[in-house]
Amino acid sequence: MSSIMPSSRPATPATPASPKSFKIRDPQPGVPLFGCDHLQMLLANGGPERMNKSIHNYKTCLRVIFDNTPIVPQTSKTTKGHPFTTLTPNYLCLQCSATTTEQGRREHGAEFSHRFYVESRNGCLYCQMCDDFVFDPTLEDLRLRKSGRGSYTRKRKLDELFTDPVKEDPRFIATNTVVAPCRASGIRGIYNMGATCYMNVILQSFVHNPLLRNFYLGDGHQSADCSYKNCMSCAMDDMFQEFYALELTTGYSATNILASFWLSKRKAYEELATNKEQDAHEFFQFLTEELHEINGGSRPTEIEDNLVKKVKSENDAGCKCIVHQTFYGKLQSTITCQSCGDISISVESFLDLSLGLDVLSKRKSLKASGLSLQRCLDEEYSRPERCEHSCHQCSKQEAKKQLRIKSLPNVLCIQLKRFKQYNGLASKIDTKVSFPLQLEMFPYTNRAKNPDTKQSYELARSCTYDLQTVVVHVGNLETGHYVSYSRVGDQWFKFNDHNVTLATKSQVLSEQAFLLFYVVRSLA
Repeated sequence: MSSIMPSSRPATPATPASPKSFKIRDPQPGVPLFGCDHLQMLLANGGPERMNKSIHNYKTCLRVIFDNTPIVPQTSKTTKGHPFTTLTPNYLCLQCSATTTEQGRREHGAEFSHRFYVESRNGCLYCQMCDDFVFDPTLEDLRLRKSGRGSYTRKRKLDELFTDPVKEDPRFIATNTVVAPCRASGIRGIYNMGATCYMNVILQSFVHNPLLRNFYLGDGHQSADCSYKNCMSCAMDDMFQEFYALELTTGYSATNILASFWLSKRKAYEELATNKEQDAHEFFQFLTEELHEINGGSRPTEIEDNLVKKVKSENDAGCKCIVHQTFYGKLQSTITCQSCGDISISVESFLDLSLGLDVLSKRKSLKASGLSLQRCLDEEYSRPERCEHSCHQCSKQEAKKQLRIKSLPNVLCIQLKRFKQYNGLASKIDTKVSFPLQLEMFPYTNRAKNPDTKQSYELARSCTYDLQTVVVHVGNLETGHYVSYSRVGDQWFKFNDHNVTLATKSQVLSEQAFLLFYVVRSLA
């Protein structure tokens, strides 16, 4: 069946609109004049006639979407002329009368070199060359007026919102996309503000995390209505806006985040709030806890350790905040009595998977073949080990414990524990551990016992992860330095505080990783 469908649009007028009817929206401070470079070529560089035709076609698409019943935009016709309705959106070509599916959009673009499409549910403009939705001020103003949502304005700071509450502030982002717009890729360094490289690498991992990016750019945290003092989530919201709303490549000063961090009064992490180099993994734990309590609605009025623990035990299990949706999975522990065969099962949540290199690097079976991430995971989550357990059936204490992953997160964080304490002295483990660009996690789940079933096959397809960010600790423990690598599309970049350089895959894979962030492929 061909993916190209005849359009159900109303007939267009025989004569084009007057060139005076349309004009490019006046520039606004901090707002690009066009949605992307490709759209600029279509609207500005093709002459008045081409510009008027494109805007006229866009208005026609908007009439089809907003003047008809909701089912119409999702209804097309097959090559045999039969109606075909889908739950997913269609795409209306901006340059001709074709209405296509997502697959048909690619085929249509390749055949006719038509690169701009209008999404059939909300009228947003999709640029095939950017491989993302683009928000052009001129067209966005038409879309919002047609949909009855006011007119386009860039997200304003809090003082502007309070001083001008009458004007509508339409802030949104297409939440079904992973690739960033070409004019706002988020590729910026972060200035070191005094041994804060441990903080910078975690912030870079968050900036390039597709779930967190879409949450904050999609107004997931309502900064204007936030009542928390020194709110970390408000500071994160500002950072995402700075990275993705402005065409800047200069370094970013994360002063608001640092201030919120130092003023958080979270006792478990108060040692981090100094001018000395700290552990990036601990800052990751701090940041996720802070954002969970704010966005999950479980932040206590007075931060005390016993109260925090109480709140966690009562609310964390079923929390649907952005942190839990992004990072949290579940581990299943199965203890089997070696005497009577009694089985005890417990389940607990995990933020990341920690692999102890100190123990693994000393095992003869691993020394011979070299350490790899998969071998480390095999040792932790595929092989049972002896443990102390008093059986409630026979009171024997001989048992074996098997750890398996019951539920995988959307973004999997793996820590290779390179720091250890011995006789009160801290040291670093420099053992080389190879890691892949693509990671299959199905073998470590509790459903991998029946690999031949159709259900297990489908589950395996949803357990494939792609490497997104690598955090590296360089140098010795006392005077070392953190750098990170993040993938933007298919290109890797190295982030060394405010310095950003291109990186190759081989360069990334040769690094001595400390933290690995993998994004589940099905998210794309």
